Amino acid sequence: MVDNLESNYDCSNAGGDLQELQQQLAGVQTTELDEQSQQTVNRLENQIRFIKNKCDIRP
Repeated sequence: MVDNLESNYDCSNAGGDLQELQQQLAGVQTTELDEQSQQTVNRLENQIRFIKNKCDIRP
């Protein structure tokens, strides 16, 4: 799992990391989220955006 992303992130790992993060995000998202689940969703979305921006990956 990608827990701590930093500016020296290795983009060669982006494909696998993005897939893992997106699977985790899909598993957490439900119709009603409690506060902790919402924080997890926010963290995962932020990590996905970081990798896409850092590695210049477009949707």
